[in-house]
Amino acid sequence: MKSDIEIARSIELKRIKQVADETGIPREGIENYGRYIAKVDERMIDDERVKQSNLILVTAITPTKAGIGKTTVSIGLALGLNKLGKKAIVALREPSLGPCFGMKGGAAGGGYAQVLPIEKINLHFTGDFHAITSAHNMISALLDNYLYQNQDNGFGLKEILWRRVLDVNDRSLRYIVTGLGPKSNGLTQESGFDITPASEIMAILCLAKDEEDLRRRIENILLGITLDDKPFTVKDLGVAGAITVLLRDALHPNLVQTTEGGAAFVHGGPFANIAHGCNSVLATKLALNFGEYVITEAGFGADLGAEKFYDIKCRKAGLQPRLTVIVATAQGLKMHGGVSQDKIKEPNIYGLKQGLCNLDKHVRNLRSFGQTVVVAFNRYAFDTDEEVELVRNHCERSLGIGFAVNDAFCHGGEGATELAKLVVQKIKEEPSAPLRYAYDTKDSVEEKIFKVACRLYGADSISYSSVARKMLQKIDRLGLSHFPICIAKTQYSFSTDPKLYGAVDGFEFHVRDIVINRGAEMLVVIAGDILRMPGLPKEPQALHIDIKDGEIDGLS
Repeated sequence: MKSDIEIARSIELKRIKQVADETGIPREGIENYGRYIAKVDERMIDDERVKQSNLILVTAITPTKAGIGKTTVSIGLALGLNKLGKKAIVALREPSLGPCFGMKGGAAGGGYAQVLPIEKINLHFTGDFHAITSAHNMISALLDNYLYQNQDNGFGLKEILWRRVLDVNDRSLRYIVTGLGPKSNGLTQESGFDITPASEIMAILCLAKDEEDLRRRIENILLGITLDDKPFTVKDLGVAGAITVLLRDALHPNLVQTTEGGAAFVHGGPFANIAHGCNSVLATKLALNFGEYVITEAGFGADLGAEKFYDIKCRKAGLQPRLTVIVATAQGLKMHGGVSQDKIKEPNIYGLKQGLCNLDKHVRNLRSFGQTVVVAFNRYAFDTDEEVELVRNHCERSLGIGFAVNDAFCHGGEGATELAKLVVQKIKEEPSAPLRYAYDTKDSVEEKIFKVACRLYGADSISYSSVARKMLQKIDRLGLSHFPICIAKTQYSFSTDPKLYGAVDGFEFHVRDIVINRGAEMLVVIAGDILRMPGLPKEPQALHIDIKDGEIDGLS
């Protein structure tokens, strides 16, 4: 079979104005970024039309390094629904340059279920990530300058809570010292970098309902605590207008197309292990505005992405998903069943059976939110019929949920019609109940952490570092305990230990730190050894990216 990029190049793309026309998006509401990409004016959103559409979340079992294919399934489901004559739009997150050049290459789907143009989406796209990076670091520069210029006036911050960001995996920048050298270089102080998807600006962009709300949230960003124990914000810095200007174009969702010419919105929000991991509210609502069915994804496994999708994004935006699709693979299930990674492509019925506990736990959790759940089995060429039927029987007979094989990678929309028919049937006959959240916003921060870590993850105890304890006190003193929580932990396990596979229970959940995102209106709970600035592997994907015969190679 051809590679992803070979398939992408074999497809004759429609002009983006044609895609907009076929989707019902007025031409005056789009701004072209070349022939095949456009920004869309979010002011066209009609909340009444949004409520009439069917929102579908695609999530997954706990991922492994072998991959799960959630984005491929999301795109494939949209293709399959369109094959059935439905009007379906997929709303995805933008890829980060960090993993594109680090761990895995591109992140725009795969095979015959991709969003295009693949090279531009995986690289600089419409500049959204650059705008977010620039806006975030502009605040850093302006804050440092403010401290430098006002040091003789007695002004100072006893605690600076604002770090820098960069969309590159760079472990050397996790902890740094700035302002070294002569006094004209500024104040010497400790700082550090997170990766751009973990930026509060990214979360703000993804959760803002319009430009006015974007500015309000930027003003509320907490930068530090003054010497007299008062919060110091971007509004106090006086630069919210300038930062809004930098983000004005980035706020508009991006319109591209699928491998079969359907509309796709790709905007913001990767990394559910260290951020909220959902695409923008505006992109989702625009898709709901123009589509009968809208498929969106939330990052990594359901314990991370789906929980945050419900408890943060849906809660804040008033969204009600009609259905949740959970993606599983034989490889992933076997790894959770104790099969070593070098053996998971080989038939192993016993290992597959043992790994079903991971799927079961995710399904129980999803149902606790009131969701109707179906399983999409993302099939690979080496999967046996016996393995597929084992999982099908388990889902239909033991769990009592729908099951369908997804083969969109090889066959595009035709390979996803089984899944599409199941989704349409379930939404018609058994749509999800109104969302039941994992916690109430009135709960204390500790109660929220307990309800997610113990009831969903399976922890039996929670411990806090001294740093986290001090942050809990600060959050309470600042009156921010009502914010939802965004837990940052390993994506490879329900626990904080990436090597504990399956459906692990009875572990200690250690909270190392809590980051206040006052503008995004959430609290980032950092658990275990998770880092918000990844490092590069021994053999980064960048070693395989090049230009050959005038074409970009290695991005997929």
